[in-house]
Amino acid sequence: MGFAVRIETLSPRLLAAVRRTGTPREIPIIFKPALDLVWAFLRRHEGLRTDGHNVFLYHHVGRPEDGLPIDFGVEVVRRFEAEGEVACVETPGGEAAVIEHRGPYAGLPKAHAMLHAWCLAKGLRIGAYSLEIYGDPSPDPSQTVTTIQYLLG
Repeated sequence: MGFAVRIETLSPRLLAAVRRTGTPREIPIIFKPALDLVWAFLRRHEGLRTDGHNVFLYHHVGRPEDGLPIDFGVEVVRRFEAEGEVACVETPGGEAAVIEHRGPYAGLPKAHAMLHAWCLAKGLRIGAYSLEIYGDPSPDPSQTVTTIQYLLG
């Protein structure tokens, strides 16, 4: 599968999110319990979400293999007061390298690697944050789209 990286200017997004710290290998284990809390919160607060997607906001650290903070969230339409572990999080805006991955989630590491290699080849420095925006699930996993965005620094 070919990947096309592009530069975009990102606008901030508002999320209802739960923060967890984990290594890249732990993400498949820790994301669901965090998102379950977010979705339960959204069911109690009708109108806060309209058609927003699941968004993972990664806070880059020097050694991700030791754990990095991740906000597991869902896009919302307005700010709100925190409740329990669910907080209102605003994603950063600015210039970003962006790639779309079409296919099963198991292919996401390859898309991330391609984006990193592209930035290195172009002399672009990856900044302090990255996002994964999960499109609507497709009955055909080969048609599922996940957008990966790395803020440039």
